[in-house]
Amino acid sequence: MEEYTLGIVEGKFADIVWENAPLSTAALVKLCEESLDWKRTTTYTVLKKLSERGIFENQNGTVVVLVSREDFFARQSEQYVQRSFGGSLPGFLAAFTSRKKLTEKEVAELQRIIDESR
Repeated sequence: MEEYTLGIVEGKFADIVWENAPLSTAALVKLCEESLDWKRTTTYTVLKKLSERGIFENQNGTVVVLVSREDFFARQSEQYVQRSFGGSLPGFLAAFTSRKKLTEKEVAELQRIIDESR
């Protein structure tokens, strides 16, 4: 299973891409310079790294998303539950709710998700 994690800096970069894609590499360099105070080479290095991991792709000067933000975090969540709770979602929920009481709204939302997945 591919590892779906991002460091803090990678996460900030990924957010820029997810919010603006598709975009030209020139536009990405400008956004990273403004937001992260990066040089062009840093932007290209991080883009290459995340492209090698299959999250983004540079298609002839246009940066496109291969894995959406939602899909990325869904996969990351699946990995966490698998690694920490042997893949047991009930085990995760039991651990989570042992320290935090769910609101009625949260319980209703979870019930809706369960009902839809049947």
